Amino acid sequence: MKNQLRELRGEKGWSQQALADHLDVSRQTVNALETGKYDPSLPLAFKLARLFGEPIESIFDDEWAGDG
Repeated sequence: MKNQLRELRGEKGWSQQALADHLDVSRQTVNALETGKYDPSLPLAFKLARLFGEPIESIFDDEWAGDG
C-alpha cells in the first residue's frame, strides 16, 4: 500500500525511531510501513492519522480504489 508516511515524518523532522516511539512499535515496523511491505492494522492507521492530524485516506492509498 502506498503511503505518505516518509513525507509526513520528514515534515516533523523525526527519524524512523522517533516515529516508532510515538506509535509504540519497532523501527523495523515503521520501515516496513514506509516501504509498503506491511499494511497497518486499523488501530495503527487511526493512531497515525491522529498523530499527523490527517485523515487516513490522505496518508494511505489503497491503489485499487480507482479500479472500480
